[in-house]
Amino acid sequence: MSRDTISRDKQWYELPRPAAMAKLVEARDELRKKNLHDTEEPKLEEQKGPVAEDLKAARTVDGSFNDLKCPMMGSTGTRFGRNVPLTEAVPDTANLLNPNPRDISRALFTRDKFQPATILNVLAAAWIQFQVHDWFVHEKGKADDTHNLPLADDDSWFERPMRVPKTPVDPPKVANSNRPPAYINKNSHWWDGSNIYGSTQAEQDVLRAGAGGKVKVQESGRLIFDETVGTEITGSRDNLWVGLSLLHSLFAREHNAICDMFMQEHPDWDDQRLFQQARLVCSALMAKIHTIEWTPAILPHPLLVLALNANWGGVLPGLQKVFRNLADNDLLSGIPGSPTDHHTAPYSLTEEFGSVYRMHSLIPDDFEIRSIKDGKLLGSFELPEMSGRAGRKVIEKFDCADLFYSLGVAHPGALRLHNFPKHLQNLHKDTTGERFDLAAVDILRDRERGVPRYNQFRRLFHKPSVKTFEELCDNKEWAEEIKRAYGGDIEKVDLLVGLMAEPLPEGMGFSDTAFRVFILMASRRLKSDRFLSAEYGPARYTQEGIDWIENNSMLDILKRHEPGVKPALDGVTNAFHPWRKVG
Repeated sequence: MSRDTISRDKQWYELPRPAAMAKLVEARDELRKKNLHDTEEPKLEEQKGPVAEDLKAARTVDGSFNDLKCPMMGSTGTRFGRNVPLTEAVPDTANLLNPNPRDISRALFTRDKFQPATILNVLAAAWIQFQVHDWFVHEKGKADDTHNLPLADDDSWFERPMRVPKTPVDPPKVANSNRPPAYINKNSHWWDGSNIYGSTQAEQDVLRAGAGGKVKVQESGRLIFDETVGTEITGSRDNLWVGLSLLHSLFAREHNAICDMFMQEHPDWDDQRLFQQARLVCSALMAKIHTIEWTPAILPHPLLVLALNANWGGVLPGLQKVFRNLADNDLLSGIPGSPTDHHTAPYSLTEEFGSVYRMHSLIPDDFEIRSIKDGKLLGSFELPEMSGRAGRKVIEKFDCADLFYSLGVAHPGALRLHNFPKHLQNLHKDTTGERFDLAAVDILRDRERGVPRYNQFRRLFHKPSVKTFEELCDNKEWAEEIKRAYGGDIEKVDLLVGLMAEPLPEGMGFSDTAFRVFILMASRRLKSDRFLSAEYGPARYTQEGIDWIENNSMLDILKRHEPGVKPALDGVTNAFHPWRKVG
């Protein structure tokens, strides 16, 4: 057997580094050719006539005019795309409740004992929710149009049946369309900081300070609280809890710090110019942090750390700066500054991308608040006490440095079966009164939106299917539980169950099947966005703006705005790694 044949038969993580890197690049290129599918019908209209200069210079509130030839591409109100052929994205309505998502939740997701992810801290769990709220929000369904889940006799759920509102379908815009249902993203699809800045003009008007380009933040560093709806005033207000609120306030303050820098460098700039320029810088900084800090923290495999840093800076850092017009190879020079490219489909985020980021198991059920000064226990809380209106009381009671420290030294949950937060299986929002089992909803949403089940998903992402439950999961007890839950039919296993069950390669905090989507979409979000690819440079950002992005990390931001946490960061190289305990 030749060396090439052995390489083809093995997974990338089973190969020596040079061969593994080549295999990853090969996989990404194949996915770019075969796994980008447009759902818009008819296609979005192209721009006719010149584009106003203010639309070229900065991000718009709704994400329009990122692509100047197709201005509505990726904007709010456009459809989620797909990473699987549209013929494979048809909801299996006959088996929508087979097996019952509530039964799957109870049998396979219930957290009997907390399984920690010891390579991370709880800020890492808050961070991915923070970013997801920038990326996608499906429209909410109506209370009178629901999926009705039957319940077992011993199920103590508060109502019978369990009612889950259906996701509204974007109506077909072409007569006799044979495409599968498609769904609207209420956010823009771009990596544009809409979690901080909002996705509509009305949202943005409420959160802006009206002077100096700044957004509203109290002197204490806390966001302003809107008593009428029970949430803080920020770009995305959904599902706020202490960890998420801390990040919203931190990056609101970072935005304002960038404004201060620009005011000093450009005293002639008005409020709007300062706001737009600071938004450009702050959004790119968040993208950089996610790319080369958060993701290597959860995927600390040495090759992936190299690859992720290459996504931003290339394997030859600095090449883009020296040969800006020549460095078209983003593998060598990094995507920022390289030519924009949508590859084989207009840019959008996808349903499959949303599915693999269902990472609710990262959230703990129990929290300890400790003092950054001496490590003394200041209070213990369960997740409901850290969420919604109750969570705001915790934020007001304790110093922000103590809250950041407490999350920095605690571990999130591992992305494994039997590790779903019990409070999210019985989530009761104190802001809206909504109540649902989030694990059951996660399973149901994938089926409802036509996301293929686990084995077919693997095939469509060019991975071999699994033949047995023992191959699917190396925990014999779990394999037997999955087999029982799905009646012995391995083709029925839901995507999320498979992702949480399959063996993890060494140095990976989530599954290689999920990583297939990541290989494709992580670079696509940078490569398609003109502000993060071709126009990432001093001409658009100013030199001081580029310097701010390149010279700051999450650690720098924490130390700048919460200097009290510095003792816990001594020797810490990544803000999402466990912090040093004091006292």
